[in-house]
Amino acid sequence: MSDEVTLFEVCVDSVMSAVTAEDGGASRIELCANLGEGGTTPSSGMITAVLKRVKIPVMVMIRPRGGDFCYSEEEFEVMRLDLEHVKKLSGVYGVVFGILKPDGSVDVERVTKLVEIAKPLKVTFHRAFDMTNDHLKALHDIIRIGGIQRILTSGHDTTVLEGLETIKELLKHSGDHIIIMPGGGVRESNISRILSSVQLKEIHVSASTKFSSSMEHKITNIHMGKALYDDEYLVGGVCKEKLMGMINAAATIKK
Repeated sequence: MSDEVTLFEVCVDSVMSAVTAEDGGASRIELCANLGEGGTTPSSGMITAVLKRVKIPVMVMIRPRGGDFCYSEEEFEVMRLDLEHVKKLSGVYGVVFGILKPDGSVDVERVTKLVEIAKPLKVTFHRAFDMTNDHLKALHDIIRIGGIQRILTSGHDTTVLEGLETIKELLKHSGDHIIIMPGGGVRESNISRILSSVQLKEIHVSASTKFSSSMEHKITNIHMGKALYDDEYLVGGVCKEKLMGMINAAATIKK
């Protein structure tokens, strides 16, 4: 039995969502752009604006594009430059990144270079981990690199709930060397089942919803995106009630 409280990290892509997450009880923020693609590097303006508005720690995503995690030399250079720039911004707590080789293993050499550049910022290896060819080898490679505090993972499956057995295995093998932070498909409807199955130090959630935009004049036959588009008069963001519901559910579980 443990009285340790599970820390909630919330992924956000706007100032409004960052403020809402803090008000809803988040312990930390992962700041991204393009959450629909799994998150990419946010702009300098976004990072600065969020840092001005919240007091909880902010982790900044370093990812040059959506898609896979095997990057060209040019893309790696973008990551390096973004990381150096983020490091200069006063108030950033940490950064989030991950790089794989074409065979699905962790790109130890490149990740090591980014970890060295990031110091003394905290580092999370993100869900690139879930696309590796061997989760235990990837775990040990990341631990061996050093300087990485946590791994964000859905347990090598579509959602945390589906990957629970792998998450249990990762927790067993990680020991005190690194934090395993489950994330992916965590909702009010399943968080009690997750936290009743595994004792976690941290968990990653989105608590997302859609809000109506402030536009009064609406044109519905013209769209700014691809053929498969969302309603342009709906704005994504964090739902404070959903987040508080998950935090309250976590508090009621005996550990």
